[in-house]
Amino acid sequence: MSSSTLPLSTAAVLSGSAGFAAELAPVLNPARTSEVVGWYAQASVEVVDDVVRAAAAAAPLWDALGALERGRLMAAAATALEHGIDERAELLTREQGKVLWESRLDVGGAPRLLDYYAGLAATLDTEEVVHDERGTTVIRRVPIGPTVVIVPWNYPVYLCMMVLAPALAAGNPVIVKPSELAPLALTETLAILARHLPPGVVNVVPGTGPAAGAALVGHPLVRKVLFTGGTQTGRSVLRGAAENITSVSLELGGNDPAVILESAVVDDQLIREIRRSVYTCTGQVCFNIKRLYVHRSRYDEFVEQFKSAVDEIVVGDGLHPESTIGPLNNRRQWESVTALIAETERQGGTVDVLGRAHPEARWNDGHFMLPSVITGVGHEASVVGCEQFGPTVPILPFDDEDEAVRMANDTEFGLAASVWSSDIDHALALGRRIEAGSVFVNSHRVGSSDMTMPFGGMKRSGLGRNHGMWAIDECSELQALSHRLDTASFPGPPTH
Repeated sequence: MSSSTLPLSTAAVLSGSAGFAAELAPVLNPARTSEVVGWYAQASVEVVDDVVRAAAAAAPLWDALGALERGRLMAAAATALEHGIDERAELLTREQGKVLWESRLDVGGAPRLLDYYAGLAATLDTEEVVHDERGTTVIRRVPIGPTVVIVPWNYPVYLCMMVLAPALAAGNPVIVKPSELAPLALTETLAILARHLPPGVVNVVPGTGPAAGAALVGHPLVRKVLFTGGTQTGRSVLRGAAENITSVSLELGGNDPAVILESAVVDDQLIREIRRSVYTCTGQVCFNIKRLYVHRSRYDEFVEQFKSAVDEIVVGDGLHPESTIGPLNNRRQWESVTALIAETERQGGTVDVLGRAHPEARWNDGHFMLPSVITGVGHEASVVGCEQFGPTVPILPFDDEDEAVRMANDTEFGLAASVWSSDIDHALALGRRIEAGSVFVNSHRVGSSDMTMPFGGMKRSGLGRNHGMWAIDECSELQALSHRLDTASFPGPPTH
């Protein structure tokens, strides 16, 4: 049965426990809010406890398989997930709102990430053995234990797999709480994955953050929480995990600056790269460009060309091939961005509303918003200092690079940034001065950060790093096994 019509919580299906009755809530189509795409169950504290205990029971068996066998099973699941991508992508567009090519990228990331970490898993059984004159020490990675993955609604499948796959490779059973705003395509993906792994290794707990999410984070058998989402919720996750000293990794919000230097060539390629970064997923990406600082000598030509490119955007249902961007995901986000734009206008900023509505878009039945470009605001403006998470961006001029660096760093966030220049060495040198976990040169979009480089935030943009072996380290403990031959030569505590 499809998760879009699943009447009971998939926690029961994926944990192997008995079915249960639960209150159901609808998942609405952001492009047609009168359409119910599917339903999700709101798991109770009792259900959370059952699922976590099922995962804890599976932990020794999953660990005992060894990393090589875990990798083999993950690779088989990745192959299975290659099938049905188009159907799951359409489901994702209907529940999340993004255009179909973005949903294919999102859903298609699941098999690629699983296969990548399946390959890394083959190396994890290797232990480091040190022999010296004092004896032998064995250093090895061990699983950290039952791991909770809490997923946002903007890229639910990809962002889930980005942390779930390394957790599995490291030997941990996982419990996933999808966002209630986009749970369906992810749940279908996880159901396929779970069928290829031992019972209890992959579990899903649907529900809201304050109920199911809080119960998972605070459960005493959970040893790791991998959270992706907003900074305020991240604080709640840290507080909830503190009682049990549960390890937490956080990938939080961003207010990502892009600095266009005097040496940049303001051509069509640069303009379209930046446009893509700002408006992908209707601006609802944690490391999208949120503010643009342009050298004054390039400012006028940049603004003119950028507005012209943004004016080409077509806003409509993500299922329409002609749509460039879809609606915002939910009413609360639409209201937040609408209020921010109104405040910007009250503060004297110029808001150029651009693009056009797709003729078939049901504008009054969806969370649609035309893209906009903001000029005439100072660095202290609200729209510059926040994470807009919508289809708008402020553009500010700067006169010297010290000023640009100061403004780029003047934020509580530090997720990503970019520098644009024809002088790559100079751009890299400037990037060293920017306080962000990732600084890109002449790029800044989904795909700019790949698995060969660590990804995560500085300051209040997060804790820990994803990608590659860094992600596996986040999900592992190090154990030292030591046999020392000369411990007697070290004096012990005094005797009385």
